[in-house]
Amino acid sequence: MSFDEFQFHPQILAGIKACGYTSPTPIQREAMPPILAGRDILGLAQTGTGKTAAFVLPLLQRLQAGPRKKVRALIVAPTRELAEQIHENIGTMAGQTRLRSVVIYGGVGKPGQIKKIREGAEIIVACPGRLLDHLNDKAINLREVEVLVLDEADHMFDKGFLPDIRRIMKHLPAQRQNLVFSATMPAEIRHLAEDILNNPATVQINHTQAVTTISHVLFQVAKENKTSLLKSIMSQEEMTTTLIFTKTKHKAKSLALALEKSGYSATSLQGNLSQQKRQQALDGFKNGTFKVLVATDIAARGIDVSGISHVINYDVPDTVEAYTHRTGRTGRATRTGEALTLAAGEDGKMIQAIERTLGKKMVIKSIAGFVADVQDRDEPIKYRREMPIRKKHTPAGSGRNKRTRASSFDFGIPVPAQRH
Repeated sequence: MSFDEFQFHPQILAGIKACGYTSPTPIQREAMPPILAGRDILGLAQTGTGKTAAFVLPLLQRLQAGPRKKVRALIVAPTRELAEQIHENIGTMAGQTRLRSVVIYGGVGKPGQIKKIREGAEIIVACPGRLLDHLNDKAINLREVEVLVLDEADHMFDKGFLPDIRRIMKHLPAQRQNLVFSATMPAEIRHLAEDILNNPATVQINHTQAVTTISHVLFQVAKENKTSLLKSIMSQEEMTTTLIFTKTKHKAKSLALALEKSGYSATSLQGNLSQQKRQQALDGFKNGTFKVLVATDIAARGIDVSGISHVINYDVPDTVEAYTHRTGRTGRATRTGEALTLAAGEDGKMIQAIERTLGKKMVIKSIAGFVADVQDRDEPIKYRREMPIRKKHTPAGSGRNKRTRASSFDFGIPVPAQRH
């Protein structure tokens, strides 16, 4: 199947080509026909499946006809990074259409945003808080909006934005097309969807499963040895562009500094940074200035960087959904990628939950000198056969030897360190 079958305007087809898209992904194949037909949509799909294009391309097709320089579409996203990413994607896809989008979020001045809107734009991409500020100031008029898109709706619930969303909708016309996309479907999001969607088409693309182009690898390690193990892994694995996740802002900053001191071109992306510094870090990661980005979960839904080879969970996430979002930053658009997780004994239950969602066991790898944290062992199980892996060449005498075995997560079995 090709994009030609959707009968997009030639200028939109040119934008598709500029993005390097050759054939539609499953979410695009399933979601675009009902959107083009004007139906409301409830789309359930994990990150990295081409979801943004699934709603942007039909949106551009609709906006090609009708008035210009009026706000006719509103896309709401939970984070600044995601809003900026959607805005950039629209810029590429709409390159020859002369349709314009404006991005709105906090952390930057309001006057510049208002000026861009008044200069004329058909699409607003916004975070809820700043958009509501503009609406309360009567600086923006949304009375001619034809399409509302709520992207990453579950994450908006996580961040407490649903009351803001309901306030924003009071500024929209009653007659409009509504598109709601989410990776998961908690009860609160289902209630919201029921309230705003009119006879929707539901499109569900393995939204609870991780991307199949990603391999999932587990390293068992005591907490105090995580940073040393991370450096050993990075010295042995062939990593081109690496995204590392931590639980806290402080750890993201300190780990990036530690990696930088070890000779890696690393930076951090976390909430204590100003918007300008956050954008500089993200831009540097995108353009290759930084090969390693250490981030908290604010980045999990906003980063769309081509060719991320590895995602590393320095800290195991608190939920299975967060793991899916984090690891979905690699293996995108049919590319392959590797997700590595460093887990201590206390992480056993979460790893088991992740494996149930994956539908398979993670592959356990080890590096000589690092053993599992066994303090939380429940009961021992038998060793499983270790499988050889292809490893990166290391200099003679380095003393490092990596092994792997396919196994369920169990801290009853410390990986034996090799003696030399």
